[in-house]
Amino acid sequence: MKTSTAPAAPATGRAATADGGRPGGRGTTKIRRQLPTSPWLFAAPGLAIVAVFILYPFVSTLNNSFTDKRTLIPGEYVGLANFRELLHDDMFWIGLRNSTLYVLVVVPALVLLPLLLAMLVQKHIPGITFFRSAFYTPVVASIVVVGLIWVWMLDERGLVNAVLEAVGVGKVGFLSDQWLLLFSAMAVTVWKGLGYYMIIYLAALANVPRELHEAAAVDGAGAVRRFFSVTVPAVRSTMVLVGALSSVAAFKVFSEVYLMAGPTGGPAGEDTTLVMLVQRTGTGLTGRVGYASAISVVVFVVTVALMLLVLRADRKEDA
Repeated sequence: MKTSTAPAAPATGRAATADGGRPGGRGTTKIRRQLPTSPWLFAAPGLAIVAVFILYPFVSTLNNSFTDKRTLIPGEYVGLANFRELLHDDMFWIGLRNSTLYVLVVVPALVLLPLLLAMLVQKHIPGITFFRSAFYTPVVASIVVVGLIWVWMLDERGLVNAVLEAVGVGKVGFLSDQWLLLFSAMAVTVWKGLGYYMIIYLAALANVPRELHEAAAVDGAGAVRRFFSVTVPAVRSTMVLVGALSSVAAFKVFSEVYLMAGPTGGPAGEDTTLVMLVQRTGTGLTGRVGYASAISVVVFVVTVALMLLVLRADRKEDA
């Protein structure tokens, strides 16, 4: 018995064109050649913003640092005269001392404390969501509002001194003593930055395998030992990132000290930072824009040096 098989019908429609039809056929897709300038058209808006708000101010500041420009006077080229004057300016050295001390105190605190806080709020316990929100609230609060709140609390008639008087300690001049004022501003900076860096550490801790902690616990390692042998090595790159960000922010501190010490920079200006000195010197009708630009260049060089030091320390540990 013979069986006949009918010839298969030719594929039509999309099936035929999907296999690659004849050139010029109905289903062929034309490939358009991309213009070399197309990527630059997409990047043009962002590049324009960077050029107008970052590159131009930087070049203008660098150029002004070599002139004696004032607010209403164009100024003339004076070479390195502004930088030589910095070497004999007592306020410059006071600002450099305070900004450096700010970095030495604030950065270690902002590297370690947010990590401990992140380990605490990482635990799944009832009500932990409320504490996560509470710890992050200072980050989204305005620095002006935060500064005024702390000024009211640390004032001689504020809440903190009222509590100290109630326990028999007596009033403390948090806002009148040179060093207490500076360290109070540091405390505000740390308090406001805890929540921000806590979020960064939470993302890093989420990538640490639980098996490492379980294996260390089986070997008899306690909580402190597991912290230094498991947690710290796992988030070391994040600690370097936090150290770089916080060091730059601490050296360029302005708002906290300005709000708590006032425009004069505390008693006899002893709490002035470099950025406050830039603002005080370069503003007003008689502002020395050229001299303030020279201080700004020094701030830029020091912040870049801080970042390079942090990265170099990280590379040495990797080696």
